[in-house]
Amino acid sequence: MNATTRRGFLRGLGGSMLALPWLESLAAAGTTAQPLRMAQFYVPIGVVRRGFFPGEADHVIPEGNLGNVMASLGKQDPTFRVQPLTELTPTMQPLASLREKVTLITGMDRTFQQGTDVHAQCASCYLSSAKPYTVQGTAWPLDRTLDHLVADKIGAATPFPTLEFSCNSHRDNKESIYFDNISWYGTGHLAPSIRDPRTMYRRLFSTAEADRFRDVTSLVLEDARTLQKQLATTDRHKLAEYFEAIRAIERQMDRLEAMKAELTTVKLDEPTDAYLPRGEYIRLMGDLMIVALQSGLTNVATFMVGPERWDTPFLYESLFDTPRSHHQMSHNQTKAIDDLLKIDRFHMEQFVYLAQRMNEITEADGSTLLDNTLFTYGSGLGDGSTHQYNDLPIVVAGGGSRVKGGLHINMPEGTPLANLWLSQARALGLSWGEFADSTGTIDAWLS
Repeated sequence: MNATTRRGFLRGLGGSMLALPWLESLAAAGTTAQPLRMAQFYVPIGVVRRGFFPGEADHVIPEGNLGNVMASLGKQDPTFRVQPLTELTPTMQPLASLREKVTLITGMDRTFQQGTDVHAQCASCYLSSAKPYTVQGTAWPLDRTLDHLVADKIGAATPFPTLEFSCNSHRDNKESIYFDNISWYGTGHLAPSIRDPRTMYRRLFSTAEADRFRDVTSLVLEDARTLQKQLATTDRHKLAEYFEAIRAIERQMDRLEAMKAELTTVKLDEPTDAYLPRGEYIRLMGDLMIVALQSGLTNVATFMVGPERWDTPFLYESLFDTPRSHHQMSHNQTKAIDDLLKIDRFHMEQFVYLAQRMNEITEADGSTLLDNTLFTYGSGLGDGSTHQYNDLPIVVAGGGSRVKGGLHINMPEGTPLANLWLSQARALGLSWGEFADSTGTIDAWLS
């Protein structure tokens, strides 16, 4: 067998297929270079600035007690450009275990084009940032998005050039598609995201008969046993871990589907999906994204944690007893500040969960999946209550030797977000001279 066959599938009963992770035993001699990947983790409605940005809070709020003021952060020097990422604000504290593999980039701005809604434009144009008023025939500064342009280079050989994940389970269509999507084939041409875990599972593994054969891994285990005889000890262990990850995804899907079925029998004030545990749902979709990246089904993914300005609530199960609307809370920071800080930290915890999972997956050359992935946490708003487009919250994890980690980089005021996207394209091997309204690259971040 060689690397090409590894990219093939194990076929079991019922025509089910299961992609394999990279296994050194099956790689052709001398082919240990790992593919480069890019994943975007989009957080809606911005953040509470005082909890996210160093120097903007009056106090540090210790882990586990967001309402208890303990120590002063002090003000940062606004003129600094690069320094070690030593201070982790309350929202960023979950990053502590990955500090050396993440970089906080502040000072990134976007230009708002008058004529469309603030929330809709911040989401739909986040990955394109076209120069204002240059896209003809539309009120949106929306062009083909970064993920698809990058996939032309690093995704051409994968079964899915890109994959689009969304964690908006609601079906009430409160807003237009521009509030609820960050990936676009081009102006007015949406790259539709998948929001249902079972639908994404079937797309990844072609489980047309999943209703009949619920446990796909059972269908391919016989083939897997034959394959394992060809593998070294390390690869056998890796394959066992991979199968267990798939089984865990299957069990979690079954659990959430059973919970949803039970909720439909109860009279509720909100839609059924409003009562599904938010963290479990996000992590399940994230696990599916990781499996797709790990097994080579795709090298490019976008992951939208939630929609912009969608007032239908979600159940943040670890935070509140009843479903809450993030958007409504963002416009009442005076009364809801502690709860908003909890939601911001909750979103960061989900990002860290996925980044840590990537960091635990070892590839054939000894690097990790995170080392070979540019994984970006970001939002199209700097602050959800003021709708500001400047100083966006951006954290980039991973990237290995192609970028520098453990830093806080503060860009000069007015630096376009497109400079980051151009820098990421360069780190992934693309030789672009510019992207959208970029004015250069983030040289302090690139190795």
